Amino acid sequence: MVETGFTIPLTKIIEEFELEKIYETKDIDEILIGTADINRPGLQMIGFFNYFDHNRIQIMGRVEFNYLEQLTTDERKKRMEDFFAQGFPALVITRGQQVFPEMPELAEKYNIVLLRTEQATSAFMSAIISYLNVKVAPRRTRHGVLVEVYGEGILILGESGVGKSETAIELLKRGHRLVADDAVEIKRVSDKTLVGESPEIIRHFIELRGIGIIDVKEIFGIGAVKDSESIDMIIHLEPWEDGKQYDRLGMVDEYTNIMGINIPSLTVPVKLGRNLAVIIEVAAMNNRQKRMGYNAAVELNNRLMNQMEAQLNL
Repeated sequence: MVETGFTIPLTKIIEEFELEKIYETKDIDEILIGTADINRPGLQMIGFFNYFDHNRIQIMGRVEFNYLEQLTTDERKKRMEDFFAQGFPALVITRGQQVFPEMPELAEKYNIVLLRTEQATSAFMSAIISYLNVKVAPRRTRHGVLVEVYGEGILILGESGVGKSETAIELLKRGHRLVADDAVEIKRVSDKTLVGESPEIIRHFIELRGIGIIDVKEIFGIGAVKDSESIDMIIHLEPWEDGKQYDRLGMVDEYTNIMGINIPSLTVPVKLGRNLAVIIEVAAMNNRQKRMGYNAAVELNNRLMNQMEAQLNL
């Protein structure tokens, strides 16, 4: 089940981006942001408020300020009054610009948080949108293990007891990193990207049957863990079934759909003596090669076809 409607306190955003508080409302601790969309009030400065989203953080940069500076004092006050009267959570002034005298007054009048940053407008917009995309993204929780292998986020799925955590431990010993064990919180941060992380309460812990709970960060070091990672590939572990036909060539790409996004996937049978950690390492490198445009199975098939054509032409 996909969960939606997540929010983040405005105070967290202020802390994350080290924003200067020019005016803070009495209820600032209760203001929640629930959308990754932000707005630069260009059309709003000339009085066009159709389709104005009152839930978005507003950002004013050099362009908006330059326009307002060209207006008479009375006209500027009227434009700013109309704008603040719409109501929104906060207004961020970029590039450290000096605010107009009426801005703090209007912020107090309409109960709007007024903030400032030294960052350039485009850079700040890009950063805050990326940040909010993760924090308020729709999400679901899957039973599995998420590891980073050679820079690839690998989500290992399978029935309980199939060996997911044991495989993760072997990967850690080989220098890779753990993101989540047992419960993986998956967020859809864009139409093409899923990001996984561990619930806070079990972050950096892993359960091994026969041993119990271990703290990966304490045993393997800080370099063995990561808080979040994009999901680039899914590997399904399942007990080996004699007689079942498993893919041996990889000519047909398989995908697993999570929250409307297709993620490349493999099914790996588990059998006594198979080194799953090595298999997952190779799968991660092969998946990266495919993304870069090289498919070993297709290359082999092309060679065979060329050889057959050459023999027919003899």
